[in-house]
Amino acid sequence: MDKSVGLGPIILSAYGEASSRPSPVGRMMAAFAADFRDGIDINLGVGYVNEQTIPRDLIREALTVVLANPQRYRVALNYGGPAGSPNLIHSLRQFLLSRRGTGIDERLLAKNRIIIGPCGATSLLESVAHLLPPGIVVTSDPVYYIYCELLERLGFEILPIPEDEQGLSASHLREALRALGDRLEGLRFFYVVTVNNPTCRILSTDRRRELVQIAGEVSLKLGRRVPIFFDLAYEFLIHDPSLDVPQLPLVFDEFGIVYEIGSLSKVLAPALRIGYMIGPDGLFLHSVVQRTCDCGFSAPLVMQEVASYLLDHHIETQLVRVTEGYRQKAILVQQWITEQLGEFLADCSGGQAGFYFYLTFKDIETHEGSPFFRFLTRTTGQLEVDGPPQSKYPRVIYLPGEYCVHSKGQLRELGRRQLRLSYGFEELDRIAEGLRLMRQAALAARQTELESLRTGSLQTPPVTVKPLA
Repeated sequence: MDKSVGLGPIILSAYGEASSRPSPVGRMMAAFAADFRDGIDINLGVGYVNEQTIPRDLIREALTVVLANPQRYRVALNYGGPAGSPNLIHSLRQFLLSRRGTGIDERLLAKNRIIIGPCGATSLLESVAHLLPPGIVVTSDPVYYIYCELLERLGFEILPIPEDEQGLSASHLREALRALGDRLEGLRFFYVVTVNNPTCRILSTDRRRELVQIAGEVSLKLGRRVPIFFDLAYEFLIHDPSLDVPQLPLVFDEFGIVYEIGSLSKVLAPALRIGYMIGPDGLFLHSVVQRTCDCGFSAPLVMQEVASYLLDHHIETQLVRVTEGYRQKAILVQQWITEQLGEFLADCSGGQAGFYFYLTFKDIETHEGSPFFRFLTRTTGQLEVDGPPQSKYPRVIYLPGEYCVHSKGQLRELGRRQLRLSYGFEELDRIAEGLRLMRQAALAARQTELESLRTGSLQTPPVTVKPLA
């Protein structure tokens, strides 16, 4: 007899209830990934690093050295301390000091503390969300959708601020803060990605200084520190040689409010799961360390020691290899975007750092229900486009802009004509084919929309553009 009959469901917290419903992006990615066909379908959406940039031989070397030297790398296969490996923290200090133009020096590092997260930079962001009380969070629009969705599930309110060419707009920020009025008391923190995901716009040195100053002014007005967290996920992937290295935000902190969250995922390997936070020592960092202890004691110690070895012995050559590789891809992909999609585009950002381009179309929509999206996912219902069952017609995955802009921000309508394109994971020949297919999708979408206007029908007419096989 089934004794569960008649029992109600498990009681969930408000966060648990919100988490039981997959986000739109998670739902879309899961559905596509379930039957993604390697070698046929093309991934221009998921932000994986390129496999060729991962230094397998160096990681193998590092692991061998770490395991063979227990005096230097103590108990590497055991539990670690929640603040992080002393070896890795020392290696990170030396690495930060070696980077010219960032403004980091011994004096600045002496004022701040470095800690290691339990599972990459994302785990540190998650700790911030759990350790600070719900309230208002300022961030840029387009938003880093993954983190902002987490914040909203936890009860935070997102205050999205549009970007300009230098990153999060300081003038729009000041205006939005004034508009809060008495609600300013509910401001909990600022969250800024220095090379924004999805747009890959680089936050300039002047804008970093200005944002720290604004956060400081708010702190003085409220009589309490309002932290500003800078996410440095792509900071080490600024690959355009014509650009000056921007100074790190810690340089401008006179208020004890700046925290930088960095990662080695993009330049070494995501699977090492190394994320770090650097900022003023005190109650907040102590609480982050305790949360690391609570959720698993520490990041895997052996991976921390491997990362330490790589920073000590190979990081400079690895950085050159990675940045030059992405630079060459960016140049070619930007050329192909112009050739294949230029006539359809109103704007294109990216190509100087990270591995994304963010495209804004003039009049073609890109959301899940659009003809453009249905063409690329082969879900139009038209045999000419979708192909017969078990067909080898390639599908192309991208991230629609509607998931990158905040639903309550100024860009929500514009997002329906935008998309993020990743040139990180796929090799060049696959990216080129994906862009050719995007051109065909744009032509098909334009034809569909013209036909709908002519007939006054919302039905999708047959698409006659022949797809690439």
